[in-house]
Amino acid sequence: MDTTPMAKIEQPPATLRDMVQERLREAIIEGFFEPGQRLVERPLCDQLGVSRTVIRETMRYLEAEGLVEILPGRGPIVATISQEDARQIFDIRRMLETSAAETCADKIVPERAEALQTAFDRLKQVGSTKAPGELFKATADFYSVIFEGAGHHIAWEIVQRLNGRISRLRMMTLSTQERKRPGIVHMEHICAAIVSGDAAAARHAVEEHLEDTAAVASKLLSKDAEND
Repeated sequence: MDTTPMAKIEQPPATLRDMVQERLREAIIEGFFEPGQRLVERPLCDQLGVSRTVIRETMRYLEAEGLVEILPGRGPIVATISQEDARQIFDIRRMLETSAAETCADKIVPERAEALQTAFDRLKQVGSTKAPGELFKATADFYSVIFEGAGHHIAWEIVQRLNGRISRLRMMTLSTQERKRPGIVHMEHICAAIVSGDAAAARHAVEEHLEDTAAVASKLLSKDAEND
């Protein structure tokens, strides 16, 4: 075992701030806090048992993710997602994810195919548990294998920055029957196309998945706008 001062930390412990960020991120994504709802420091401090400093740092971090807006005179509120926001997010996803899937399929090797199939099997297993937090992590892991296999590291960084908002849209569309196909069926098609090395089919599967999801999100956001 390497005991030098700069030895690698095998399992870095999560800091208190990391834990609070994850807890509040999940609460926003899962709808515990409504869009536009004020996030008042004192109740949050009491609920989570942390200081105001930690809550303020967390709010700044979640603001950078697009999950929170900090308004002058009002403080932090849960950010809303407009139809235009959703359209831009899906346009970015379409550009980056189709390219990654196509390239990953072109460059597929047995080790990568096995890793992707394992990630999909995990996603399918978690999907049956109805646990949103685990589902979103498994989905991110699935896409991570695709972007890594494509060698699109900068594109993956961009997707990760949008992940909070992507997860909110995903949560919205999960709870509706408006989809043409369940999300897991789309993922299965994406996985199968990449594993078989069919780049054109991989691109088409991603496009079909995002077209379906974007249409549902737009419809739901339109209803929300009409009700406001």
